[in-house]
Amino acid sequence: MRIIGSGSCIPEIKVSNKDFENHNFLDVNGGTLHHSTDTIISKFAAITGIEERRYAPAHFVASDLAFTASENAIENAGIDRETLDYIIVAHNFGDVQHNTLQSDILPSLASRVKNKLGIKNPDCVAYDILFGCPGWIEGMIQANAYIRSGMARRCLVIGAETLSRVVDVHDRDSMIYSDGAGATIVEASELEGMLSHKSRSYTYDEFNYLHFGSSYNIENDPNVRYIKMLGRKIYEFALNQIPAAMQTCIDQAGIDISQIKKILIHQANEKMDEAIVHRFYKLYNSVPLSGIIPMTIHELGNSSVATIPTVYDLIARGEKEGHEFKEGDILLFASVGAGMNINAFAYKV
Repeated sequence: MRIIGSGSCIPEIKVSNKDFENHNFLDVNGGTLHHSTDTIISKFAAITGIEERRYAPAHFVASDLAFTASENAIENAGIDRETLDYIIVAHNFGDVQHNTLQSDILPSLASRVKNKLGIKNPDCVAYDILFGCPGWIEGMIQANAYIRSGMARRCLVIGAETLSRVVDVHDRDSMIYSDGAGATIVEASELEGMLSHKSRSYTYDEFNYLHFGSSYNIENDPNVRYIKMLGRKIYEFALNQIPAAMQTCIDQAGIDISQIKKILIHQANEKMDEAIVHRFYKLYNSVPLSGIIPMTIHELGNSSVATIPTVYDLIARGEKEGHEFKEGDILLFASVGAGMNINAFAYKV
């Protein structure tokens, strides 16, 4: 299976860290934080690397972002959209209208994207996947399985999210999240593409590290839920588990770590991503080369399932300064997210 086209939708609304200066951030018990808002924002930027993020316009929902990214991918691949066998949309919260918190996934986002694309072929199967931030990678793994089994020849895999619609404005973690979409077209090929993959779900002690919870403002309706995370738990979990999945991938593919040209890792937290990659290389008594981790989190924030396909698309189109893909390059994709799920795959350009 090879990627033959890609597209993304990066929303036009830029929200800088300064836009949070008047927010009333509270702790988990609804109390006032000890530090000033300026200090909170400064520390946040130093840890996450996020300076600004993108929000979708009020009239857009996740399926609109997914549709735009898909149109761009189809155009980039130069294919007839009616030849798609599967449309797989990874997301977490469905379509959430502006100024509401209710998730809408009826019909599925994949069905909505197929409708927006005007595809009439009923043999083009459209479905959603809920796998946390690693959803797009899991969609790619599923598409690869369909293609390798002969069940499909060509698939569209999308990651789309509007996280800005499900954040608690009194939670400083709300500064992390953003909106966006990325998409890839993959098809059967005699050439090497996806070389290996690994997925894992940790659902015993770790399952609620990301969850829905009440606002930190105790005066707000306790029945209205927002995205919440146990940041330190996730950080430790990611450092302990993702490097091993990445190692499994390159060992299964028979790749030497020196052959990896780029690591496209979920843009969750700059320091965490760097620590994961360094720990991965440490497994081989090695250190990563400068520039091996393309980062978009500084200007685009964390758009969950959209981060990896978006950074892939920017590089593939030559729009990410200092980064490029060359034929024969070995790429390693990896992610972690709600579930708690992790996954990775090795890919030869």
